[in-house]
This record gives sequence, structure tokens and C-alpha cells, in this order.
Amino acid sequence: MPAVSALMKNQLLAVLPEPELARWVPYLEPVEMLLGEVLYEPGSHVTHVYFPATAIVSLLYVMENGASAEIAVVGNEGVVGISLFMGGDSTTSRAVVQSAGTGFRINARLLMLEFTRGGPVLHLLLRYTQALITQMGQTAVCNRHHSLDQQLCRWLLLSLDRLQSSNLVMTQELIANMLGVRREGVTEAAGKLQQAGLIKYQRGHITVLDRAGLERRVCECYAVVRHEYERLLPKQRAT
Repeated sequence: MPAVSALMKNQLLAVLPEPELARWVPYLEPVEMLLGEVLYEPGSHVTHVYFPATAIVSLLYVMENGASAEIAVVGNEGVVGISLFMGGDSTTSRAVVQSAGTGFRINARLLMLEFTRGGPVLHLLLRYTQALITQMGQTAVCNRHHSLDQQLCRWLLLSLDRLQSSNLVMTQELIANMLGVRREGVTEAAGKLQQAGLIKYQRGHITVLDRAGLERRVCECYAVVRHEYERLLPKQRAT
């Protein structure tokens, strides 16, 4: 049984009312989430729902030819597996760990029982889902209308918001798959940011040196997504 203090690292679990959290605690299982680990494949049956604590999960849409692109990122602000309580027990996207860390999972059947109770759990999960849908829509617009280095800035900032440090361990191939571009494109975009003194980029490692500089360079998509999460999700424990 995980300690309540550990559960507080996930913002959704942190704002659950105490009666609901106490009911969940015996069923929340701590898990190590490894870099590149696939939690769901398109069409797979959802057996567990994940609440990242220090890990970050990328949701990818995969084409028939194997090409993929990221549609959203989920970290300590959210939950992976919303398709379960949105009307189905399978998902159309791939969920892959983009930054290794820890999290918690709960059996899908138990979460559905909590969701169908209504009340604060239902409303919290639906507000989170609305914020996630906003991120998905903004990602689609960004990928169509903004430059690759702006997209990389957005991706880096969204990742930083979900991490405890300014260091990201990330393979070039994984970044390329998430942004839906060739690895050469990632190298070029990261090179521009490094030349500007915003990041330090080495194989498999990105260190953000100037977050304010990234925020000045990024397109408006990052602010839209961040403000929507801040608007919809409570900061204090619900009562």
C-alpha cells in the first residue's frame, strides 16, 4: 500500500477529497515506468489506468505504415487511460513512456466503479479530460502551422512543467517519432536552440539552460494549453 505522501506527487490524486482517496489507497499500485515502455497499443483492452508521479507519458497516433506523431503528453498533472471512462475499454492511441519515472496504477474495473458513483471523482476526471482534449487540438494546430523549433520549444516546456528538474533523458528517435519528423529535423531544431543558448543537447540528453528564453521563442500553443489546465484543475484538495 503506497504512502499518502507519495500519492500527492500526482496532482489529480492530490486533490481527491479525503474519503475518496482513502477508498482508493489500498488499490493504487506503485509502478516503475521505463523509458520507451508501451502502456497501451491502439485497440488494446484497457486493464489499468495510470497516474504518473515523476514519469511522463506520450500519447501517439500511429498510422498504418508505422509512422506516428504525438497528440498529447501526460505527466504528474493527469491520468493515462481516459478512454475507459469516456465510453469504451480500448484506445485508438499508443501510450509510451517518454521520460522514465514512477507512477501509480489502478485496476480499470475499480476506477469505473468510482467514476459511476458520480460526485467529485466524475467531475474531476471530466475536467481533466476537457483539458487534455484542448491539448490534443492545440497540438494538431501547432504541428500544421508552426515551425519545428517552435514545436520543440512547446514540447520541452510541457515536459518541464511535469518534471522536477531541467534535465530530460530522451533518445533522438523517440523525439522524432513524437513530433512526426525525421531525426535529421530534430537535430537541426535542437541545434538552433543550442546555438541560441537555450538548451544543451547531447545524444539522449537535453538540459534546459534558459527556460525564459524558450518561453519567448515558443508559439502561443504552449500558453493556451497551460492556461486551460490551470483553469480547469483545482490546486488544493477538494472538500
